[in-house]
Amino acid sequence: MPRFRETIPVDDYVLDVLMRDVVGHDHQPAAYLVYLYLYGQAARAKWKPVAASLRAIAEATGLSKSAVQTALENLRRRELIETESEQATAVPEHRVLRHWRRR
Repeated sequence: MPRFRETIPVDDYVLDVLMRDVVGHDHQPAAYLVYLYLYGQAARAKWKPVAASLRAIAEATGLSKSAVQTALENLRRRELIETESEQATAVPEHRVLRHWRRR
């Protein structure tokens, strides 16, 4: 039995444009990895916000918590995600934005 049961389609924009912009132009490969992780989680959750702490994202991506924190700041600045938290100590919810899909 295969380890993974589901294939998640990734928009062409993510592979053809966003990778070059975030990794090449911004020099933030960690931000691209974090976006891909959140994108996959959101796709599996039918595009609902993803509840994930810095630690959870760091463990899932193999990055340090500080690298994840910087990556999330970069993604928010680029308006690729929105992050909400009910309290300062609560696990934040990250909404993956796909502005290229707006009509």
